[in-house]
Amino acid sequence: MTDVSPVSGTAKTRGWPLLRSLQGYQPSYLTHDLVAGLTLVAIAIPEQLATSRLGGFSPQIGFFAFLAGSVAFALFGSNRVLSSGADSTITPIFAGSLALLAATGSPNYAALAGVLALMVGVVLVVGGIFRLGWVADLLSIPVTVGFLVGISMHILISQLPAILGLPTPGGAMLQRLATLAGQLSHTNPFTLCIGLGVLALVTICERVDVRVPGALVGLIGAAAAVVILGLENRGVAVLGNIPVALPALDIPDIPAAQWLQLVPLALIIAIIVMVQTAATTRSFVSDKNQPPDVDRDFVGVGAGSILSGLIGGFPVNASPPRTAIVSETGGRSQLAVLVAAAIILGLLTFGGSLLRHVPQAALSGILLFVAMRIIRLNQIVAIYRQSIGELALVIATAVAIIVLPIEQGVAIGITLSLLHGIWSTTRARVTVFERVPGTSIWWPSNSHIRGETEPHVVVAGFQAPLSFLNAYHFRRDVMALVQSRAQQLHLIVLEATGIVEIDFTAAQILSDTIKACHSLGIGFAIARLESARAQEAIEKFGIDSLLESKRQFQSVEEAIHACNGGAKSQPSKT
Repeated sequence: MTDVSPVSGTAKTRGWPLLRSLQGYQPSYLTHDLVAGLTLVAIAIPEQLATSRLGGFSPQIGFFAFLAGSVAFALFGSNRVLSSGADSTITPIFAGSLALLAATGSPNYAALAGVLALMVGVVLVVGGIFRLGWVADLLSIPVTVGFLVGISMHILISQLPAILGLPTPGGAMLQRLATLAGQLSHTNPFTLCIGLGVLALVTICERVDVRVPGALVGLIGAAAAVVILGLENRGVAVLGNIPVALPALDIPDIPAAQWLQLVPLALIIAIIVMVQTAATTRSFVSDKNQPPDVDRDFVGVGAGSILSGLIGGFPVNASPPRTAIVSETGGRSQLAVLVAAAIILGLLTFGGSLLRHVPQAALSGILLFVAMRIIRLNQIVAIYRQSIGELALVIATAVAIIVLPIEQGVAIGITLSLLHGIWSTTRARVTVFERVPGTSIWWPSNSHIRGETEPHVVVAGFQAPLSFLNAYHFRRDVMALVQSRAQQLHLIVLEATGIVEIDFTAAQILSDTIKACHSLGIGFAIARLESARAQEAIEKFGIDSLLESKRQFQSVEEAIHACNGGAKSQPSKT
């Protein structure tokens, strides 16, 4: 099977294994990728430094993660502009969990992060190979919004000590916040001005044009202020020299028992990475005429995590903001991301000392901006206005992530999302249909629309998969219809457009319901069962032998006409 390259317009093989985004590459696109790559690196340097600090790692580790994510995705991914690397969404989750197993910043802490990256990467690669893209849909929008609110609060609280120039307190989130509140009188005014100043600068630049590297400008300005004003002597903490060290391949060495301890966390991180990767690749499609290859992008991001774990990094994730930068600055392929990776590699090799005067408060200011940006205020307002019940999901998920250990909060959020989906399915009910006057269309009855009915016939619909979750409600609703019209009812027609699946339990209950109708002298027909899977279930479970005329019908009118012996009845108005 072939498709068309968005770059060259030539046919390409969908399954090409490596460097898919460079297929059909033309020299005229080199300038676009160079500009996009230079813009990306201006955004990526401060962001990767800040994310590394958020996770409790030395600065160069964030660069390692970016290199691994960029190179691996360029090799194995599909999307032409997606940027993968260290990400502030998942970093607080695994950092908090790893801190329970090893001291933050210790060699064992780094080794645990590397093992976690390997495990997350394997899950993603396997998920991509076996086409498990549907996993990305496990989190509903309200739960995702609540999750981001909770993560935002974690970032905010974790960065307040650096902004205020105070020691980092221990304990749970709320306990740390209370401790900081009691120490406000000891705030260092210089770190506060630097942190808030960088935050303000990045915010303004973002409002003017997202392509303006406000974070980089802020870091340069803050470092210049430190040098010119001698702020290190006034209590302003700086990064110091970044070790000049290139990444080297090595398998992290930790006991097997600790590998097992990381399995639940790896699964949680992998699900979140799948959700964000799918959202990113669907938002920035490579070819408007082809659906995004989400599964292939899982492989690309997963390979990035594996490589990151092997070179001393931590799990990586697709980044919507960085991907937007590549797209908006005209990037045509992953070459733009590789240009940014090459510059960061050069910085690691020759220019680590250039960052020694960058104040930590400046990085915290960038992270505060990230924390504010990931809160989807517009969606929260829309949920409040349109579904107050689902607003409870937003609040419950956010509270769970803030109050509980973060990995437990995320697990609760995923559980809430699944329970909400199950609850929505169980709410499906049998609905009476009426004919639209002058047509053969049958539609759910509505008090605002005049409809027609057939004497001695009830047409009813069920607009959900018929499963063990709702089959008992289905039987109860059908029998209630029968009992309400038992003296005059001769036929029930099930309008089955919405029934896309019938499981074993539902099939048994449907059979029992049909037999109960027959025992009362009432026929039962199924019309418009369009799902191939549901049709197979009807045959496999022997339901078709119980139906009127031993068959299904393609329309409600056909069912009524056939089951009435071909007689044309007079409709009644309702």
